[in-house]
Amino acid sequence: MLRRTLLSTLAATPLLPGLARAQDAAWPTRPVTIMVPFVAGGPSDIIARTIANRMGQAVGQPVVAENRAGANGEVAARLVMRAPADGHMLFVGSIGVFAINAALRPNLGYDPVRDFAPITMAVTTPNVLVVNAEKVPARTLDEVVAWLKAQDGRASYSTSGVGSSDHLTMELFKQRTGTDVTHVPYQGGAAAATDLIAGNVQISFQNLGTVAAHIQGGRLRAILLTSATRSPVLPDVPTAAEAGLTDFVVTSWQAVMAPAGLPQPVLTKVHAATVAALRHPESVQRLNAIGFDVVANSPDDYRSFQQAEIARWREVVRSANIRAE
Repeated sequence: MLRRTLLSTLAATPLLPGLARAQDAAWPTRPVTIMVPFVAGGPSDIIARTIANRMGQAVGQPVVAENRAGANGEVAARLVMRAPADGHMLFVGSIGVFAINAALRPNLGYDPVRDFAPITMAVTTPNVLVVNAEKVPARTLDEVVAWLKAQDGRASYSTSGVGSSDHLTMELFKQRTGTDVTHVPYQGGAAAATDLIAGNVQISFQNLGTVAAHIQGGRLRAILLTSATRSPVLPDVPTAAEAGLTDFVVTSWQAVMAPAGLPQPVLTKVHAATVAALRHPESVQRLNAIGFDVVANSPDDYRSFQQAEIARWREVVRSANIRAE
């Protein structure tokens, strides 16, 4: 049934130019690898494994996720950009990997536009300000600010890496609230959340999809969301604006790329398979339940969005004087 669903998507979707040529493309002819630039358990890993599971069942070849953490995505990016452009190596990465790194790091070892062929923006999710429920007594924005000021720089926050959306969100928060808190970067959101839950750090902005279960389980306490509206996953948690912090909307996202130069017929088939995997009802249900909104748009739409995001974060980095550590 999954194979029929994919074939139906290939035949019917209006987003895929050159479909007749794509049906003649030999893809996949061997196993497909989806490279993940962070450790297992974080948002990129969740998205990659969701795609791999559904795509593998549909295309008749094994599709596996492989984690290569390091340098906030640069290690994996270099591997992918040097791989053959034949559709057998894909890359799932975050806003940090595909937008913020370019804005924050002038000597970045890859170009997130030039070195990759766009497939789709997979999902979006807000960040959520969370504290360790045992270590931090604060329950509101004002109480968090007061607690941080009382700590006088002794408190620490975890992130999924230098240049990640959670890193820049906290740096903006510090500037807007006049607080001081020490940055502790990790190689992915799952590792950052693990140390936050353990109490080794006390506070963090994390993707909602990474920490929703820990909030619902009571180990983390949610203070505010960076979205424009409340989330159905955490309906009692206010937005930043509702909590008293205006003009503080930050949406994180995950995208799928391939090495630059991917032939159009192959790109068309890869895109169709990826979109079918993301839009499968079980994928949507699972991802929605942990705070992700499935996008699954066209390559052109994603590329336009990506370029706008790079420009946006360059301005944020410049105006806030944020520097890579």
